[in-house]
Amino acid sequence: MLRLYEGIIEAFRLILAFDPALLEIVLLSLRVSVIAIFISTLLGVPLGTLLGLKPEKRTRLINKIIFTFMGMPPVVAGLIIYLILSRQGPLGVLGLLYTPSAMIIAQVFLATPIVTGLTMVGIRAKGSEIEELARSLGAGSALAAWTVVKESRIAILGAIITGFSRVVAEVGAVMIVGGNIAGRTRVMTTAIVLETRKGNFELAIGLGIILLLVSFIINSILYNIQRGGKAN
Repeated sequence: MLRLYEGIIEAFRLILAFDPALLEIVLLSLRVSVIAIFISTLLGVPLGTLLGLKPEKRTRLINKIIFTFMGMPPVVAGLIIYLILSRQGPLGVLGLLYTPSAMIIAQVFLATPIVTGLTMVGIRAKGSEIEELARSLGAGSALAAWTVVKESRIAILGAIITGFSRVVAEVGAVMIVGGNIAGRTRVMTTAIVLETRKGNFELAIGLGIILLLVSFIINSILYNIQRGGKAN
């Protein structure tokens, strides 16, 4: 309990002091995760919508693949991206390994199946009825699809929230492809692992509390947006 108390005190001390090293870690964490979930949304929502509008029996195999990737262990995802970006890999010439870009790619690899799968489930729940109604009113394929997305926005936002929650707390994949390099690829989760290994439990607990606060604030904002949509 004493270590937990000291960790809480340390967390607030670092926050109130605007510690440069801490701010760098926090800002990098947010930048990587926000970019990753943005890309995952651009990829996952259209794909999930497309699959959700098709009969389930026609997409059964794809559904199984997506659901499998939704539960992929982060270290496996990190290993795959590492092999692709390493010098011997197909994209090794780009020199992305041990950079924030590699961390973003790993997080996109983890978040996109989640956004896709949950969007697909949300669209499938009532997408067919909305699409049929839109088409009966004279809407074309594109407009009908957009109407389905608009009416299913709460479910889609829930998918994005879940995807963000996954990547902001990610440690295994980003450590493998990022290397946990100070001032370059060290984010809150990897810093917590490092400080714990060093026996600096107070700072590790402090970083953990900050990570929880950041996650709580961002998810609260998205949740309020989601609740506002339901009220309409």
